[in-house]
Amino acid sequence: MSKAEEVSGAPIAAESTLMFQEAAAASAVVEQQFEANREKIIAAVEQIHAFAPRALVTMARGSSDHAATYAKYLAETRLSLLTSSAAPSVSSVYHAKQNLEQTLYLAISQSGKSPDLLAGVETAKQSGALTVALVNVEDSPLAAMADIVLPLHAGAEKSVAATKSYIATLAGILNLIATYTNDTELLNARDQLPAQLARAWANDWTAAGVDALREARNLFVIGRGYGFGVAQEAALKFKETCGLHAEAFSAAEVKHGPMAIVNAGFPVLVFAQQDETRSGTDALVSDFVARDARVLYAAENAPAGQALPVVEGAHAATAPILQVQSFYRLANALSVARGYNPDTPPHLNKVTETL
Repeated sequence: MSKAEEVSGAPIAAESTLMFQEAAAASAVVEQQFEANREKIIAAVEQIHAFAPRALVTMARGSSDHAATYAKYLAETRLSLLTSSAAPSVSSVYHAKQNLEQTLYLAISQSGKSPDLLAGVETAKQSGALTVALVNVEDSPLAAMADIVLPLHAGAEKSVAATKSYIATLAGILNLIATYTNDTELLNARDQLPAQLARAWANDWTAAGVDALREARNLFVIGRGYGFGVAQEAALKFKETCGLHAEAFSAAEVKHGPMAIVNAGFPVLVFAQQDETRSGTDALVSDFVARDARVLYAAENAPAGQALPVVEGAHAATAPILQVQSFYRLANALSVARGYNPDTPPHLNKVTETL
């Protein structure tokens, strides 16, 4: 019996896991969120416009922080707002304050009760920021504390691995920024997202992914721009559900040292969207192939033998959300194939109450 089997117990069917069922619900969750938050988003945008922020600060950990990476790229490209990720320990451990006047402070959490996030929001309010909470638990301490609350409406998530709540967070960020900019193209992409998520779930990466990664010990996960946060999320999910060491890199950074360990058979999962980052990502994939790496490429018109199916014609800002939906199906299946139970990763809890 493998060590993974010793940890997880008897083999289980991939489609019976809570992770599978919860990830499959993402399309319905996002549709519900958009409808339930229709008036809240409009009111939030009016309040933010009146506040006239000059910068955006995000506060999050884990999967929520990966969603914050997506927020950074979307805010800086669509709102021209300089965006920074706050270090929770600055407030919760060092008890330091910053001048946050005219700063929009976005706290992201599923539970809304992590002490370090609460400390950060409290400090931000005292320092002049307008605070916004993207949170799944509407009666949480975070929701009570923030100036603006945008519920995720993901419902209860029982699997330790966040899936539908992560996608709901990305959708919430997209909705807020699309509404704020009143960008017709971005609003149309938002409106298409629920139906496209259903199509993305049907894009099954399982066969190619399990074959490439069942015996793997290490891999790289690559993204750039809007897709970098999804690469971070995928690397985390490989670790927590599959016992597989994965590192996320920007396509612009991986050649600055990490490329030295890539050799024949080294697995690489690459995410790409149809925007200004695509040509550089294609060139990087060619470099991986030249080193005989085993490349799985989630992108439109990817070369045969590398390509993972994606939703064709998706907006560059929604393509990563669709790709992570397909990825979750793979991660769940790979976890089971490697002898794990993705719902109960060893040594992990649903809420990490870091101080």
